[in-house]
Amino acid sequence: MTTSLRPPTPDYEPLDISSLCNAGLELYDCDLEGRSGGSWLYPRDRRPAIGLQWLHGLPFQIGPQTPSETRCFVALGCGEGASTTPIVVPVSKRTEQVIFAHALLETHLWQGGPLGSVVARYVFRLADERSVDVPIRERFEVGNLPLPWGQLPFLAVPDQQNKLADRYEGRWENTGFRQTEASQGTPRGYFLWAWRNPHPEVELHSIELIPGNLCLVVAAITLSHLEEPPFVRSTRRAVAVVLKKEERSNRPFELEIRVDRGVATYPYPLPEEPLDRSASGFPGFGAPLNQKSSPAYSQIAAVPSATVTVVQGGSTLVEARWGELEAGGAGESDEARIEIVDRGKNWVHVKVIDDESGEPLPCRIAFHSPEGVPYPPHGHASPLFSNMGTWHIDNGGDVRLGHITYAYIDGTCQGWLPRGTVMVEAARGYEYEPLRTTVTINPGQQSLTLRLKRWVDMNAARYFSGDTHVHFLSAQGAQLEAAGEDLNVVNLLLSQWGHLYTNTEDFTGRPHVSPDGRTIVFAGHENRQHILGHLTLLGMKTPVMPWCSDGPDEADLGGGLDITLSEWADACHAQGGTVIVSHVPTPNCEQAVLVATGRADAVEMLEQLEYEHLEYYRYLNGGYRLPLVGGTDRMDAGVPVGLYRTYVYIPSDQEFTYQNWLLALRTGHTFVSGGPIIWFSVEGQPIGSTLHVRGGGSVEVEAHARSILPIATLQIVQNGRVVAESSEASGARELIVRARLEIRGDSWLAARCGGFQYTPIRHFDTRRRGVMAHTSPIYVACGRDYSLFDLATTEYLLTLVEGGLQYIRNLSPQHPVSLVTHHHGEGDHLGHLERPFREAQTILLQRLNRERTSAPGAHGKGMSA
Repeated sequence: MTTSLRPPTPDYEPLDISSLCNAGLELYDCDLEGRSGGSWLYPRDRRPAIGLQWLHGLPFQIGPQTPSETRCFVALGCGEGASTTPIVVPVSKRTEQVIFAHALLETHLWQGGPLGSVVARYVFRLADERSVDVPIRERFEVGNLPLPWGQLPFLAVPDQQNKLADRYEGRWENTGFRQTEASQGTPRGYFLWAWRNPHPEVELHSIELIPGNLCLVVAAITLSHLEEPPFVRSTRRAVAVVLKKEERSNRPFELEIRVDRGVATYPYPLPEEPLDRSASGFPGFGAPLNQKSSPAYSQIAAVPSATVTVVQGGSTLVEARWGELEAGGAGESDEARIEIVDRGKNWVHVKVIDDESGEPLPCRIAFHSPEGVPYPPHGHASPLFSNMGTWHIDNGGDVRLGHITYAYIDGTCQGWLPRGTVMVEAARGYEYEPLRTTVTINPGQQSLTLRLKRWVDMNAARYFSGDTHVHFLSAQGAQLEAAGEDLNVVNLLLSQWGHLYTNTEDFTGRPHVSPDGRTIVFAGHENRQHILGHLTLLGMKTPVMPWCSDGPDEADLGGGLDITLSEWADACHAQGGTVIVSHVPTPNCEQAVLVATGRADAVEMLEQLEYEHLEYYRYLNGGYRLPLVGGTDRMDAGVPVGLYRTYVYIPSDQEFTYQNWLLALRTGHTFVSGGPIIWFSVEGQPIGSTLHVRGGGSVEVEAHARSILPIATLQIVQNGRVVAESSEASGARELIVRARLEIRGDSWLAARCGGFQYTPIRHFDTRRRGVMAHTSPIYVACGRDYSLFDLATTEYLLTLVEGGLQYIRNLSPQHPVSLVTHHHGEGDHLGHLERPFREAQTILLQRLNRERTSAPGAHGKGMSA
């Protein structure tokens, strides 16, 4: 007679059927592959578990209490040694449900056999002499092993639960799967099927197992004394965890949520302060990321009897029964508190419209519960990739700014929103007022309309914005994200990173234009070398190869220096393209050649760094007229496209096209924006102009900055020095400077704005860039032609040129001359590489000598910080 392995429990009780076992693990050693076909989910190199096992949090005794591989299963219809006659399992207990761990080891399905064949019968005999005869059908009550993908049974579950991937580690080949974070449970050896007793008030006397004509093993039987479904049928709900002790809360994030009879997501941080009252973030532009262990949330699906355990550093902080949490209770200890913060949810269709036109408006959007639990639109994830790094991951239209992950939408979205108060954030670039508001979702409500209001229309003023530097998006994804950021142009850049080539397939040599004509994506190049520098090549019709040179991080491991930036620039110009010095001044070498020889069409600013400004001002003080452009160097999902952008003025007699945008960019009528919109004029002349003030004199300058993000200082810069400013230490939305300046020699003037004294007020992107704007110069000539010279700049450029020559000759890796024919076909490869450097040397020395022999006082004043 069988007995329970331990005294009856309130919930689940395994039966001891070891005396009935007639087969062992050898059943799983036979040629299962020959019995089936397809792509197996069953791991043939692993034997099923025996002994006391907890499957889906439920106890099962497989074989005797002292595990034996020779007698651990009840085998039905499995040939020699297996039972071909019924086996009776005594029970003599009341029970709500009976749960079987069993598996079918033969099938004819994969050879065209019928589906749902009866492979055994389980007859449940009650103490009042009634019985229930249940047919056991393949792919219904039991599944086959080995298991082909997509062939799970309809009424049974695999013995292994759905699970999370390791949060921080994994094998290289699993990189793509790791991004899913979750995986489906598969059978290690059994399927679990539950029979619900229609007469739980009557004692179950016995179970008769009647074999069929295929091999089926019954590994274990467990009684349930609860009415609950033994396997999770409910959906996930959000729980909040708060740690009570500061020393635990202040640790870097390291919580773990365990659920024995259910599943839980990773725990994620909640904001430290309510998002609707956060003073640390900008509406629509993120909030500080909570990097502590508390507060936090997880999404849990479980049966009522499940135990939820909060663990930190191997220590249990608090435990709670899921059913008690669902009833409105909380799990509480001296260490922590856990409670459900899910008040129900509705599937809601959301529309974001332009406040004036009423048309759907592409934007980025985020929804949160009052506690800060995110509810992303369907098709989007939050938090994005568990708040881990996303370099070179095309994230499917999401961007994370500090604590908040936003979804890019075309003006409409749908998905679950929590009932009650919902916090909404939406933003669209810098020309719309960002939205941060709360709405109420009532039971049954399935629609929500939000409005964004444009405060300035720069396109109407003939300014068209673009990001000069974007990586790792598809052309179509760039279209969506650009529209969501009210960005007109995205320069999507192919490049090489060691043995990785990116965006290769996006290069077509032509613009990808949105149907409304407002958004253009063009795939260009960023050609890179780790000493000489990086170069952005825009508007090319054919690729310029090789893309990168001279080893990692740019080119191949063990590669040689095959090409210079100057050759790349010449090839781009030959196609009518535009050459931009990327993220000046780093890496800093051959930029000197590009500037001195006139190969650089513009200089790119990616951050509000002093070094960037000083380098750019150095070039301007040297007399080089270089437009300023802005880009993001977007390489991860922590950077919105166009966070730093270039506004380019296109005259009204020219239509907005990609080619016209590049042509206008080269004229210098541009400004960089990391938030503010800035206007600047000298004597009424716009940015990029050249004014003639014969013999010097005074000029009227005016700068005007407005911003949806806080600014505190607006400055006029002349030859690298601040000569006029307006400040508001507490921050402002609008600043104006009007001044009359004395011009005593050829000068450049520019306007810039940012935080107080032009220090950064930081965004929440990966680089924590400053909220700022900076114009290209307006040039003032006191003679017939504009001419400015600075001795320190010239000497600096000459030193860089000499450094490049020394690197080429003495350190750069070179192919053996006799073993290669280079792309240029010349016999003297070193001479080919040195040629543009020598050209720059000649130009700089000639200029230096000319200035040295000129009349005293002809030199420019030089720059200062």
